Amino acid sequence: MAEINTTKRGKGGKTGPGGILDFDALRAAELRTEPYNYFVAPGTLSEAEVGEIRRDYPQINKPGYLPLSKLEAHGTFDQLMQDLNSAELAQLLTDKFGVDFTDKPRMITVRKVSQLSDGPIHNDSKSKILTMLTYLNAEWDGTGAGCIRVLNGPKDFDDFTEEVPPLAGYVFAFLRADNSWHGHLPFEGERYVVQTTFLTSQEELDRKENRGGLQYFLKKLNPFQ
Repeated sequence: MAEINTTKRGKGGKTGPGGILDFDALRAAELRTEPYNYFVAPGTLSEAEVGEIRRDYPQINKPGYLPLSKLEAHGTFDQLMQDLNSAELAQLLTDKFGVDFTDKPRMITVRKVSQLSDGPIHNDSKSKILTMLTYLNAEWDGTGAGCIRVLNGPKDFDDFTEEVPPLAGYVFAFLRADNSWHGHLPFEGERYVVQTTFLTSQEELDRKENRGGLQYFLKKLNPFQ
């Protein structure tokens, strides 16, 4: 019996479960190896598509990343979530970085609001193997505030290799390493970004999901927090 192909073809010939994220743009992105392994891919989504994603975005009015598992996903936003959860993305990142992500659990978290205390210089925990940020903002002010920087060390925001604007369709992905320092200058206001993280184990995923769910619950109990 012939296998049925359930992959959707979206606008511009895009393929994937949701048919909206441009996987070819991700494949074409140059892998940088200094100061750590990362890539920046513009053009993964069109401005019109990102506008539709924001239209269907979950109702979030508090700062921080919230687990997708605790949110309602529908419409074009859900199409993007399908692509970020897809086997195709895991295989693409495996080919790009030379690390097998096909059997690794992943967690998707969603942000809409930033506060001034967000984005200090930091390195991710060892439970994270790779982090991919998909930006969804229609415009940015050009000051550098809220723009993630690939940093050469843990002390100085001005000592950076590259700065990524959080504009519609930009993707920033990096392998966690002992020197994978990153962060952004303080920004307060709407900052649409979806974070996809591949983790070392299901236990780590469960722990982070439970912690994120508790934080979400507490924020709902205290809307003035």
